[in-house]
Formats: sequence, structure tokens, C-alpha cells
Amino acid sequence: MAKIQETIVLNLLKGLPTSIGIQMRNLLYRQLFATMGKSVFIQYGVEFVAPSCIELGDKVAIFRGVNINASGHQNNKIHLADEVVIDYGVDIRALVNTSIYIDKRTFIGPYVCIAGPGDIKIGKDCLIAAHSGIFAKNHIYSDPTQLITSQGVTCQGIVIEDDCWLGSGVKVLDGVTIGKGSVVGAGAVVTKNIPPLSVAAGVPARVIKSRQDKEFIDSRLQSIVKNISRF
Repeated sequence: MAKIQETIVLNLLKGLPTSIGIQMRNLLYRQLFATMGKSVFIQYGVEFVAPSCIELGDKVAIFRGVNINASGHQNNKIHLADEVVIDYGVDIRALVNTSIYIDKRTFIGPYVCIAGPGDIKIGKDCLIAAHSGIFAKNHIYSDPTQLITSQGVTCQGIVIEDDCWLGSGVKVLDGVTIGKGSVVGAGAVVTKNIPPLSVAAGVPARVIKSRQDKEFIDSRLQSIVKNISRF
């Protein structure tokens, strides 16, 4: 009966537009979610599956067309910390015994896909641009005599540390850690770890410079001085 009531509430409220719908969702979804903070903004047309495995912090904003699916296992958890913004059309999926954690003030751009079953941790103050994909799973295909679908998967997990910027269309594959303060250029495919404060690009992605390099720092200082001189 509880599951039926949950489905009814989600289906009735998700389509309500205007500020009335936002207020109703903010009020009634609290009974369904694992936790839900203050001043949460959920636009109409957002699909939640297994909300009892979903945690929302204060001032989380979730826009139209987002799908957040925590079904598949009772130990799944999707956590959006304070002031996380999930833009239009994002798809977040925890599959089996999966933890997906997005830390404070991180922005997930339109039509990004984030999927387990490996654990995924995205740090504070990150920017993930539109159409990027973060996939914590690899199919095993070593035996050519068997179907790939029957050979199982590996799930090592993904970590994106604080203050990272992933450009549009970046793909991050299973087993990767992207170090704090790194930038990944648009369209890159990240297959190996990226050290902190790196700038990486390409397919597969490789480090092309460090943000600690004197040349990089000097160019930033020149840009700052130029901007100040305008005033």
C-alpha cells in the first residue's frame, strides 16, 4: 500500500506547473525522500524512482526533464548536497548497491548522464557541462565465443575531486579519478587518472599542461591586471 501511495503522489505532483506545484512538491515529497532540506526547488516534469533512497540538501535546484532513479537495490543511495543544481534533462541512475554523491554547490549541466553500478563521487564546486557522461561500469568482452552481455561487468567507481570543470561532451569512464582543480576540454574521453590542477584534452584524454606552471600562472595574472585596468 505504501508503494502505491508513493507512486500516486509522485505522478500527481510531478506535472503541476507554476509556483503552486513547486510548493506542493516541497511539502509532500518530504514524506517520501530519505532526507530533504530547506528551500528545495523541483520544477515540474522531474521523474523520481525509489525516493526513499534519495537525499536532498538545502537549496537544491532540479529542473524540468530530470530523471533520478535509485531503484534496483535497497542499499542504493543518491545524495545531492546543499546548493547542487541539476539542469534540464539530466539522467542519474544508481543500479545495484550504488552510491552517487554530488557535493555542495556543484552544477550538473543539461542532458548529462551519471550512472552506476560503481560508486560515483563528485566533489564541491564542480562544473559538469552539457551532454557529458560519467559511467562507472565497463563490460567484459575478453571471450569472443560468448555474448558480451553474458560476460559481466567491472565496477571500480569514479571520483571527481573538488573544483573541477568538465567541458561539453566529456566522457569519464570507470576506474578514473580526476584530481582537484582540474579542467577537461570539451569532447575528451577520460580513461586514466588525471593529477590535481591539470588541464587535459583529447581522445583518450591526456594532460597538456598544469595549472601550476609558471606560464599558465603568468597568463592568468596578465588577464587579471588587464581586467582591473579597465576600471
